[in-house]
Amino acid sequence: MARDTYQVLIGGAWADGADGTYDIVNPANGEVVGRAPEASVQQSIDAAAAAKDAFASWSRTKPEYRAELLKKAAEVVRAHADELVPLVISETGCTATVGKSMQVPQVFARFDRYARGALDTDTIPLPPMEMPQTALAPGGIMGAIARRIPVGVVACITPYNFPIVNMAGKIGPALATGNTVVVRPASQDPLAVIELCRLLNDEVGFPPGVINCVTGSTPPTGEALVDSRDVDMVSFTGSTGVGLRIAEAGGRTMKRLLLELGGKGAALVLDDADVKTAVGAIGSVWTFHSGQICTAPTRAIIHRSKYDEVVAGLAKMANVLKVGDPHEPGVVLGPLINTGHRDRVESYIASGKEQGATVVAGGGRPDGLDAGAYLQPTLIADCRPDFRCVREEIFGPVIVAVPFDGDDEEGIAIANDSDFGLYDYVFSSDSARAMRVGKLMRAGNVGINTVQRNHETPFGGTKYSGVGRDGGVFGLHAYTELQSMVWPG
Repeated sequence: MARDTYQVLIGGAWADGADGTYDIVNPANGEVVGRAPEASVQQSIDAAAAAKDAFASWSRTKPEYRAELLKKAAEVVRAHADELVPLVISETGCTATVGKSMQVPQVFARFDRYARGALDTDTIPLPPMEMPQTALAPGGIMGAIARRIPVGVVACITPYNFPIVNMAGKIGPALATGNTVVVRPASQDPLAVIELCRLLNDEVGFPPGVINCVTGSTPPTGEALVDSRDVDMVSFTGSTGVGLRIAEAGGRTMKRLLLELGGKGAALVLDDADVKTAVGAIGSVWTFHSGQICTAPTRAIIHRSKYDEVVAGLAKMANVLKVGDPHEPGVVLGPLINTGHRDRVESYIASGKEQGATVVAGGGRPDGLDAGAYLQPTLIADCRPDFRCVREEIFGPVIVAVPFDGDDEEGIAIANDSDFGLYDYVFSSDSARAMRVGKLMRAGNVGINTVQRNHETPFGGTKYSGVGRDGGVFGLHAYTELQSMVWPG
């Protein structure tokens, strides 16, 4: 499915990027995967206008029709999975295992889910209310309902780590509830998202303008969508820094915002925790997309009685994980998204050393992999809560270990002493104790003795980790407004 050159999609028609193209580079070997369209600001503006024009008719379509198209979308993506997987692996650097199990399959799973969701009722019955006569109106028994109605045009802006999955998680519920979308994928790896839009537009047959797609190597194409009065909502997943700018700019036109931003997941290991369980879960920072995931348990906060065991277990794990080409059998850690990001991650490792921490495992680049953006799985022990590597999101294969000596309250305080609050974890052999502790953690999500997910839960963060929730039925609600209707009974 890989092409030499790709195009943007505006109002059902494909066009070259008005400002040319730019290279998408495979982070595993530095080779060019393809050339993405460099859309102009005007093309972003045109895409938003096309989505606005299509909204009037699309929002009035029957839920059954929207469900039928989303179901077909799942089937079409499933049929093209073998073509999409190599493209996703090439432009993201994810391992073959992640690409085959977590990237493309989750796309059609999400379309299936929101095909069903399109049929959910949009009406919430409310009890009648006796109202006395007032200067406003005669008295009577007033009936009422609340309705969930589409927001309008949604700008869907996604990150580089799971580009096609994350985009499906926005397109699916947005279309199911009657919105139209302008897709703006991450600049580092937009090709699979463009192909997804091609399948939805050309093979599934969504009406022209319902799905639009613009790409660019620099921020202006995305900024134009955030500034546009034709865009009613921005659904963004990515860094906190960009999210703050979107919130500020979007506020000028009162846009609805769904922001899933950075994380610095605390893994609180209590004094009765099963060490094997904790080590396996925390080690997912290394085994799942090289730690480039906002929910990763990167901050291991460990009771002193378990500290040496957990650190030793993690160090042992780090030293046996295979780093290399994502296509090679047995490779667990592929490259980071690019060499610039690797440099950034390395700066955090260096700062940990400078502040007095100990690099117990990794910390450098693996031998013989000079062509790609590779980094060893790294464990930084003996950290304090105020260290830079503990406080800031690294977004790479780096775990920081912080010991604590006191009771559960001390561990909770360290976990909550963070600008982030996306996904935290508690490890204890007493599940009731773990639940009590988890309820005191200031995070939108808490895992109890597991890093596994339940995709029907509301997903999102507190503090600088974002605003709003998606996932399951909550994802449907996120793309709707509430409208009240009142009448005399």
